[in-house]
Amino acid sequence: MSVVPSKPVSSIYAGVLGRCPRCGKGKMFKGFIAIAPECSVCHLDYSFADAGDGPAVFVTLFGGFFVLGLVMTTQILWDPPYWVYLVIFLPLTLIICLGLLRPLKGFLVARQYSTKASHGGDQV
Repeated sequence: MSVVPSKPVSSIYAGVLGRCPRCGKGKMFKGFIAIAPECSVCHLDYSFADAGDGPAVFVTLFGGFFVLGLVMTTQILWDPPYWVYLVIFLPLTLIICLGLLRPLKGFLVARQYSTKASHGGDQV
């Protein structure tokens, strides 16, 4: 039996929490960033979901901008030795990039569902 909500689920809510974009209850992911075959609650088929390289691009842009700003600020204000950058900013970069990857992928998949986006076809 399908459970369809009376009001639409927010793409931000579905993406950040990794929930189904239709019902908001089932899980969207079966692994860290692997999309499940279908929602366990409303049985929405996730075969439409193809975020492609979008999440990685956005993570690189947002995370890189933030970390690079911190690196430049640190360099200008304190001029620390190079090992400080490896100890502080390498782990920070990994944490930020891995932390943003899943929510951004979930958001893009939820937006695909809400806008009914599909693969491009052959156009003559």
